[in-house]
Amino acid sequence: MATDHSSRRWLNRTVVGIGLASLCSDWSHEIASAVLPAFLATMGAAAAWLGFIEGTSDGLASFAKLASGFYADRLPRRKPIAVAGYVLTALGTASIGLASGAWQVLAARSTAWLGRGVRTPVRKALLAAAVTRETYGRAFGFERMMDTLGAIVGPITALVLLQLLRHDYARIFLLTLIPGLAAAALMAFAVQERRRVGTAQERFSASLRGLPPRFRRLLLAVGMFGLGDFAHTLLILLAVQALTPVYGIATAATAATGLYILHNVLYAAFSMIAGAVADRMNKGWLLALGYALAAAMALLIVLMPLGLWTLALIFVLGGISVAVCETAEDSYCAELVDDSQHGMAFGTLATVNGIGDFASSLIVGALWTAFGAPVAFGYSALLFVAGGILLLRQA
Repeated sequence: MATDHSSRRWLNRTVVGIGLASLCSDWSHEIASAVLPAFLATMGAAAAWLGFIEGTSDGLASFAKLASGFYADRLPRRKPIAVAGYVLTALGTASIGLASGAWQVLAARSTAWLGRGVRTPVRKALLAAAVTRETYGRAFGFERMMDTLGAIVGPITALVLLQLLRHDYARIFLLTLIPGLAAAALMAFAVQERRRVGTAQERFSASLRGLPPRFRRLLLAVGMFGLGDFAHTLLILLAVQALTPVYGIATAATAATGLYILHNVLYAAFSMIAGAVADRMNKGWLLALGYALAAAMALLIVLMPLGLWTLALIFVLGGISVAVCETAEDSYCAELVDDSQHGMAFGTLATVNGIGDFASSLIVGALWTAFGAPVAFGYSALLFVAGGILLLRQA
C-alpha cells in the first residue's frame, strides 16, 4: 500500500520545481539560439564561426557534466551545484549581447554551456532522489516535456522580440535573464533536497569502474546509437532542399519551420506518454523501441521520395523517437545504478551523449555533402539498428 501511495505522489513539489526550472532555462537559451546566427551575421562572422562556437560549447559542456557528476556524489547536498549552474548559464547567455566580436560570443556561449554541463547530472540525480524507482519514468518524462515546452516557447518569443525591439540584439539577450534567473530561483526555492551522506573519496577512475556492468553495457549501446544521432535541425535543411523546387524557397522555409514545431510538440507530448509506459515495462525494451523509431525515420529519408507528406511523417517519427529515447534512457540509467552513484552515472551518460552528438552531426553533414542524403542517413539508420540490437541483448 505504501508503494501505491508513493506512485500517486510522484508529481511532488521537487518534480514540479525541476520541471519548471527546465522550462524556464530552455526558454532562455532557445531565445538566444534563435537569434545567434543573425547576431553573428551583423559582425560579418562566417558560418564556420557558428559551427566552431556550438562545437566548442558542446564539448566543454560534456566534460563539465562528467566532472560535476563525479563530485556531486561526494557532497551531502547537491542542490547548490545545480543552482550555481543555472545562474552561470543565465549570466553567460545574457552576456552574449555585450559581444562586439565572434571570439567574445565564443567566450560567453562557452560560459553558459559550462553552467549547463555542471547542472545537468545534478538535476537528474535530484529528480531521481525525489521519487520512487517505480515512478522514475513518469518523473523523467515530465521533466523532458517541460524542457521541450521551453524549446517551443523560446523561438516564438525570439520572433516577437525581434519585431518589438527592432532587432536590438543587446536588449534581446539581456531579456533572456528573466527566464534564466527564474530557473535558478525555482531550483533554489521550489526544489527540496534531503541531506545525504556523501560517498567516500576515491579516484575518478575507481568511481568509473565502480559503475555496474549492466550500466556500462548501456553506455556502449548509447554510444553506438549516438554516433548516428544527428541534430534534428538537419531535418529542417532536408525539408527546405526537398520542397524548394516545388513550392519556392519562401514557402519551403515556412513549411520546414512548421514541421519542426510539429516535431517539438510531439516531443513534448510523447515524453509524458513514454514516461508512463516506462514505469510499466522493461525500460531497455522501450529504449530499443525508440531506437527502432529513429531507424524508421532515417530509412524513410533513404527509401522514399521526399514530398510534403513523407517529410511530415519523418518529422513525426523524429519527435516521437527523441521523446521515447531521452525519457527511457534517463529512467533506465536511474534504475540500473544505486542512488549513491546517480551523479557519476548521469554525468557519464551525458558525456557519452555529448560526444556522440558532436561527432554524429559532423559525420552526417560531411557524408551528406560528399555523397548525398541517402548515404548520410543510411549511415545513421545502420547505427540506430546496431544500438537497438546491443540493448536487446542485455535488456
